[in-house]
Amino acid sequence: MNKTIRRSAFTLALAVSSAASAQAPMMSPADMKAMSAHMEMTNLLAANAADSIRAAKLVRELRTSIAKYKDVDVAVADGFKEFAPQIKNQHVYHFTNYRWAFENAFRFDAAKPTSLLYKKDVAGKFVLVGAMYTAPKRYTESQLNDRVPLSVAQWHKHVNWCMPPKGDAAAWQTKKNGRPVFGPLGVSAEEECTAAGGKFQPEVFGWMVHANVFASDDPKVIWHDDHGMSADEMMDHAHN
Repeated sequence: MNKTIRRSAFTLALAVSSAASAQAPMMSPADMKAMSAHMEMTNLLAANAADSIRAAKLVRELRTSIAKYKDVDVAVADGFKEFAPQIKNQHVYHFTNYRWAFENAFRFDAAKPTSLLYKKDVAGKFVLVGAMYTAPKRYTESQLNDRVPLSVAQWHKHVNWCMPPKGDAAAWQTKKNGRPVFGPLGVSAEEECTAAGGKFQPEVFGWMVHANVFASDDPKVIWHDDHGMSADEMMDHAHN
């Protein structure tokens, strides 16, 4: 896969997080169920002291390395690019360093996350809450555990996407029986996708995990990610 294709795939994968987060307060139970069908999560392992110590070290290293990016202008100057700026009122805004994203495909550096995660305050100012790490889709749970312990965090990846015909942007709006056909809320079965004229993608991109290191000192908050919720839990979260 060449660099252009890798970047396109990564951009598409981030679209799931950004668009779905932006829509979350208005999502129906059917939307939530559809979204969960397109998500694969790692298993959450039993907590243990060694993993807690390792995770705490990761948090300290990440906080130190990205503290300067509390000023979003510094992040932009260092090569981080806002993803999907046209999508307003996102729950979390991703600013991605594509060079670091490429490096993450080959090695892990806790100080070099793929994306910075921001929220907006009441005045519309970007507030840094943490970062996102990525890993290749071929990685096993054991390999992911080597990067971030699976007893404290669940990695996720976006799966079973139905993509519309190439070059047909309007097709993204296609619906069947009132439900989207393509994208993160679309059909998740290859047969349905093919019948609709789409191209089925078993995996959109690789593994991702959020580390909300400036949101709290509580590991449950730091390593929390809405992607880890079931459809029912996401609905509860959306209405609270």
